[in-house]
Amino acid sequence: MVVVHRAHGFRFVIYTSDHRPAHVQVIGAGEAKIGLLGPERRPNVVWSVGMSRADVKRALAEVADRRLELLAKWRRIHG
Repeated sequence: MVVVHRAHGFRFVIYTSDHRPAHVQVIGAGEAKIGLLGPERRPNVVWSVGMSRADVKRALAEVADRRLELLAKWRRIHG
């Protein structure tokens, strides 16, 4: 597990032994999986557990703002 970003009390992580498609796990008060290559190249929430709707929106907005950076980190980790 590599922490690739921190914001709003969340850790944005990429697991080194994870699978495609490119995504990040967002861990805070709960957890969410956010895909980096959703429809129209926008991030999409794959699932969330134990996160409030507001936290999921906040995490999704942060991933959207940093999508290219996070995608570059995914590619660096997974090739």
